[in-house]
Amino acid sequence: MAFQCQRDCYMKEFVTSVVSCCPAELKQEVNGKKGTLKGFNVKLQDTILFPEGGGQPDDHGLIGDVPVLRVTRQGPEALHFVVTPLEEGQEVHVKVDWERRFDHMQQHSGQHLITALADTMFGYKTTSWDLGRQRSTIELDTPCVKPAQLQELEEVVNEKIRGHIPVTVQLLSIDDPAVEKVRSRGLPEDHAGPIRIIDIEGIDANMCCGTHVSNLSQLQVIKLLGTEKGKKNKTNLIFLAGNRVLKYAERSYSTERSMVSLLKTGPDEHVEAVDKLQKSVKLLQKTNLSLLRDMAVLIAQNFKNDPQRGNFFTLHKKEGDNEFMNIIANEINTEETLVFLTVGEEKGPGLFLLAGPSGAVTHMGPQVLELLQGKGAGKNGRFQGKANSMARRAEVEALLKEHCKHHTSEEE
Repeated sequence: MAFQCQRDCYMKEFVTSVVSCCPAELKQEVNGKKGTLKGFNVKLQDTILFPEGGGQPDDHGLIGDVPVLRVTRQGPEALHFVVTPLEEGQEVHVKVDWERRFDHMQQHSGQHLITALADTMFGYKTTSWDLGRQRSTIELDTPCVKPAQLQELEEVVNEKIRGHIPVTVQLLSIDDPAVEKVRSRGLPEDHAGPIRIIDIEGIDANMCCGTHVSNLSQLQVIKLLGTEKGKKNKTNLIFLAGNRVLKYAERSYSTERSMVSLLKTGPDEHVEAVDKLQKSVKLLQKTNLSLLRDMAVLIAQNFKNDPQRGNFFTLHKKEGDNEFMNIIANEINTEETLVFLTVGEEKGPGLFLLAGPSGAVTHMGPQVLELLQGKGAGKNGRFQGKANSMARRAEVEALLKEHCKHHTSEEE
């Protein structure tokens, strides 16, 4: 069967009745963490909420005042996932999230148009597509698309949009000879009912279950952002349609204004200004590293020249790296001296190095690791790694000093 959302893609509200409501679970990911939400799958007599399919994500909306979090297709039925149960047989008012729906209509119809013209103009077949949250991708069966072809394709696509060309829906029986003439990547195994054909007049006829605009003019504009290398011998064409182009322009302009403020140059000079900044930063980093190396040698020599030095040396420096710490350790005779060095934030993450007599390092290394909440390993009198927190650094120093003091008294 065709749902009401497929018979009339522009219907925003609808009255129907609840057929069934069964306990269900929804697997979801929030802020990178996967979880399972308990709720209910609701079947309606009919629906204006599109279930995921044909490369198009599902609609969101409301059944009464209950949010619909997911809509999936099960054979001829649509399952609406909600967290609040609904009474079977009750009449309900369904409302679609129109902004999301219309965005999907623009992207999906835009994909059909680009796919048809890429095939007609260059013979590039579409093998799959993805309607993303911010941009959409069409996988073309070609190793590459030349820049001139991309430009020509975009020009023709937008020319067709300006041509105010109708987009219509036909319902054909599966044995209708006309079905053989339309573009298709095959039907799902559980398909039931008539075949739905999306016809862009004079351009394309394609088997599709998704929601579409009724005229190409409602796509407003399409921007082809470029291509990326896809799977073996495939090319991914990235595009935006309709309101997404306007939002992209708004974001780009906002970024441009911020760059003007930061770089103190006009938009046409941003690339040159950033290039100069990068070169300056690289030079400063190189100079800084050279100074740090010289400083490391001087720090070690200053310790060695101190007649009051003991058998323990410690230092923390916010700026530095593993090389800085290793230079100090190399300059100091770690066969006689236990060295504990750290770089990074005072109470935050950083790097550490414990160097000295092999026995002492092997014994104390794991304890240092635990106190610094770090990860690391050691061999040949060196134990180093990353510290998640320097908050207990003072405790590490006290522990190492006590070890050195105890070791010295034993020798005496």
